[in-house]
Amino acid sequence: MKLIIDNADIEAIKNVYEYYPVDGVTTNPSILAATGRQPYEVLHEIRDFIGSDELHVQVISGVAEDIIKEAHRIVAELGPHTFVKIPCVPEGFKAMKALVEEGVLLTGTAVYTPMQALLAAKCGVNYVAPYINRIDNMGYDGIGVEKHIHDIFKNNNLTTEVLAASFKNSQQLLELCEYGIGAATVAPDVITGLVKNPAITAAVDDFRRDFEKLTKPGKTMYNL
Repeated sequence: MKLIIDNADIEAIKNVYEYYPVDGVTTNPSILAATGRQPYEVLHEIRDFIGSDELHVQVISGVAEDIIKEAHRIVAELGPHTFVKIPCVPEGFKAMKALVEEGVLLTGTAVYTPMQALLAAKCGVNYVAPYINRIDNMGYDGIGVEKHIHDIFKNNNLTTEVLAASFKNSQQLLELCEYGIGAATVAPDVITGLVKNPAITAAVDDFRRDFEKLTKPGKTMYNL
């Protein structure tokens, strides 16, 4: 499973990259708005830091012709490794078909149903991004929908991968990882929470104390 950061705060992104093996960054208009800065200023800063790793950037337009224009600008600004996020609605599908023909990397977003995901996959997008918690909040099973979409893709030999989004805890991520979901985009606090456990901290501290009893405080295998 690819692990992608769902955030546009460059300091948070740098912190996660320093410690964890991640594969890129996803953004959306709300995430960009939270920075209080101009979108391309933020996005160029992220691209410069992450290099050729995946960067997902969402269009705003609601008409296919304008979506295509936005996609061209996004790729021109941020490079060919950038995935253009397009909502899975009729005008979005129209734009997806045209952009796939051009070889533009695409992520179908605002996905709540398996049928949306199937239509986007048949258009040829690289990813679809179903929203786990938003689906849960509608009274459905977000994890179940993600698995259903994954099964539809595999059973129909579709190359599109699920990019699971909108997590609230690490257990959700673990369950989808076990199921073989292709990628997940996760907020920094959920990523850091993957190994935030008092038992882990206690075990490391115990090993250190036992070693220092054998040697003396401050000694390691390096400076004995």
